[in-house]
Amino acid sequence: MNPTKTLLTGLLILALAVPAMAQETPPEGGTPKDFNLPEQTTFTLDNGLQATLVPYGTLPKVTARVVVRTGNINEEADQVWLADLTGELLKEGTTTRSALDIAEEAAQMGGEVNVIVGMDQTYISGDVLSEFGPDLIALMADVIQNPAFPESELERVKRDLIRQLSIQKTQPGTMALEKFRALMYGDHPYGRIFPKEAMLEGYTLDDVGAFYEENFGAARTHVYVVGRFDMRAMQRAIREAFGDWQRGADSVMLPPSPQSERAVHIVDLPGAAQSNVYIGLPVLDPSQPDYVALQVTNSLLGGSFASRITSNIREDKGYTYSPFSQLSSRYRNAYWAQVAAVTTAVTGPAIEEIFKEIDRLQNEPPPAGELEGIQNYMAGTFVLQNSSRGGIIGQLAFLDLHGLDASYLTSYVNTVYAVTPETVQQMTQQHLRAEDMMIVIVGDKAQIEQQVAPFGRLVN
Repeated sequence: MNPTKTLLTGLLILALAVPAMAQETPPEGGTPKDFNLPEQTTFTLDNGLQATLVPYGTLPKVTARVVVRTGNINEEADQVWLADLTGELLKEGTTTRSALDIAEEAAQMGGEVNVIVGMDQTYISGDVLSEFGPDLIALMADVIQNPAFPESELERVKRDLIRQLSIQKTQPGTMALEKFRALMYGDHPYGRIFPKEAMLEGYTLDDVGAFYEENFGAARTHVYVVGRFDMRAMQRAIREAFGDWQRGADSVMLPPSPQSERAVHIVDLPGAAQSNVYIGLPVLDPSQPDYVALQVTNSLLGGSFASRITSNIREDKGYTYSPFSQLSSRYRNAYWAQVAAVTTAVTGPAIEEIFKEIDRLQNEPPPAGELEGIQNYMAGTFVLQNSSRGGIIGQLAFLDLHGLDASYLTSYVNTVYAVTPETVQQMTQQHLRAEDMMIVIVGDKAQIEQQVAPFGRLVN
């Protein structure tokens, strides 16, 4: 028989069989289970440094992260991205190791060492084969305690940051975020997203050294280790590597006083084919009891692919490709924002539909089946995201930053499923108040000004 004809016949039979197979009722899902936090050992050194060790997994790997409570939050108004510059220079070697030495040593252990600077925390992370866990601790301790801050690398690192700044400042999405955060937080560090280029150019090694001395020390530091390792050897390595480090200053707490009022702020981008929109307001932060219920509400409204706003302005209307809403949190602070890049000609209609979905959720609770789908999604992704060494460390650092105990994690899935349709409606009414939401748009002002005028006072 002709092989091609045989293949086509087989495909036809399979196609005819698919509808019958599709009619079968799929099995019901299992009972949702809470996340089980692995057993952990936590201790504190005399200088104030804390350490948490979590045996986890079966692979012979270990992940370590040194988390320091410092970052952009500790910058003055004329020091924006000084924390980032300091973090970049931490990678450039210590008093006894060059940057190449650090990279080669980490590679020989089967991994690498990275430095990431955030708003509230700076991370020095590594992931290596289990047998090298204590050696990784010693290497990371050297990176954070004995930075060389080489003069020879300063200008190169500054040029790299200036290049990054130039790119980000031309992106409409980041332009909208910058305006949104500046309006909400004013002169607080949370409101300062980008520096001026001249500011970056003017930083000296003295500036970097002063920032390091003021903000890095044992009292602000927590070491997390997750994976397969020898408990005694790891404890000994941490005590030996960090025991003599200067205590330094205690963490600086600077909770903001965010502001929001219903108004439309347009950043003019003549000729733009799209309008980049941020709509939002301050909400309760993760330390508050209703935060998880608000997360569920956000996922149903705009924070998941199956959410109402996404279904409306992406699937039904075709106004945008990838809208999303989010709860963005920092220490003792969070905001809700709906973000979308919409075609210029439908900027007004898209915003109208966003507010319609908020109003609808305020006026009537969602159907139980719709809510259950969102809860299944959230519970599943939560457990999946925390089924890795890095995921566990991320959650433990989140607890410490926000002053939460382990029950936040261990009861998270049950808390998600405890949210009722009436709770979602209540969260929307109390926290997603459309009358208090500010609207930031980066787009062609001449094309959108009349479209968006009905949504609030126009502010240039």
